[in-house]
Amino acid sequence: MLKDDEQILVVKSDILFKDGVWQGLKTENLDYYVDLIKNNCEFKRRGDMETDNSYQQIIPYMIFSDPAAKKFFAYRYINNAGETRLINNNYQLGVGGHINKEDRIEDKNVLEQGMMREWEEEVNFEGGILQKKLVGIINDDTNPVEEVHVGLVYHFMGDNENIQIKETDKMAGQMFFVEEILKLPHSPWMNIVYKEYLSKLI
Repeated sequence: MLKDDEQILVVKSDILFKDGVWQGLKTENLDYYVDLIKNNCEFKRRGDMETDNSYQQIIPYMIFSDPAAKKFFAYRYINNAGETRLINNNYQLGVGGHINKEDRIEDKNVLEQGMMREWEEEVNFEGGILQKKLVGIINDDTNPVEEVHVGLVYHFMGDNENIQIKETDKMAGQMFFVEEILKLPHSPWMNIVYKEYLSKLI
């Protein structure tokens, strides 16, 4: 199946933002917004959604840290990546992607299913997850790509730092101290997560 023909999870913008639009990382009433998404989600053709701001594409965005080492994982796309719009020197903190129709399984949380599928597809982690929690929801209307996506930011905490990107022909990543992350070129979402979440952990 072509990427544009994938059926992805979306929510109408006027439903998601019925109580107001925010810019940046929302950290309050997260359960309310998760329930709003689960109760009002639809699956639409990806190619039709990329330029339709009447819908928001819901993206699990998983940041990973080893609390003992006080390091976070960050990665960037390299020249062989398929989507030219993503190729630059900017780093991402979050691993993730779209939630697909195949993630909808009876009696299962579709957001959780999509999140964990993306985690398994994107990285190899040789260890145990000590904790995973939703820490915020990103909305960023500063450019056309971000304005049709909303990110559910989860913080995964592991018992070691042995994490690697699976698609090494498309991406390169490693663990960084928080102070080092400050010096990296930031993607828009990484900039938001750093300023509004990570910097407060120092």
